[in-house]
Amino acid sequence: MTAAVRLTTVYDNYEHDPRLRAGWGFSCLVEAGDRKILFDTGADRMTEMFNIERLEIDLKQVGAIFLSHAHCDHVGGLTSVLEAASGPKVYLGLRSPLSLKERVRSGGGEPVAVKGLTQVFENVHSTGEMGGSIREQSMVVRTKKGLVVITGCAHPAIVEIARRVKEQFKEKIHLMIGGFHLGGLSDAEINTVISHLKGLNVERVAPCHCTGERARGLFAQAYGENYLANGVGKVIQMGES
Repeated sequence: MTAAVRLTTVYDNYEHDPRLRAGWGFSCLVEAGDRKILFDTGADRMTEMFNIERLEIDLKQVGAIFLSHAHCDHVGGLTSVLEAASGPKVYLGLRSPLSLKERVRSGGGEPVAVKGLTQVFENVHSTGEMGGSIREQSMVVRTKKGLVVITGCAHPAIVEIARRVKEQFKEKIHLMIGGFHLGGLSDAEINTVISHLKGLNVERVAPCHCTGERARGLFAQAYGENYLANGVGKVIQMGES
């Protein structure tokens, strides 16, 4: 049994909802049934909190915070978020800087160090840390339509993340959303990435943040109606089964 899932892009450098502020970084509210998880916290605390207020998100109802990696454009709003929350668990990579773990503790959160595949809540998991010099975890949410994979910056490579998820869960990937980290790549290189993701049967994509404008355009061409234009305020819903 999988519950209804709702994804709200809280922070992004691409605009979607004109009521909200855009800025370089990423944050997404994940609602899976009655569970709420905040994925990353953007770069600027004032922008993060402004958008949270405009979106009428009650941080005291957020049961967990999930930090993909320690870069400032993903943890910038952490302290302010923790101040408004109710001591949530904060899932972060095992090799995250000690200073980040201390920020979590001093803000009243409970750090949970993640190394390998880890369950956050029912139907919500971390892939575990991936990558070399930049370690990063991605979130996997099981829905009735398949798996939803949420990436912060995809430093370990978006194709490798998709492969890891397929190996871990042996289920189809319905949607990949977040930063794909393809800025600066040639059209040929981007099209190779798209070809690999299609070969892995990734059904839909909603790239944003560090994906790059050219890459977003090529994904839109390749995926057609299965490309979702993502940006701050974008809401994606999937029903329960």
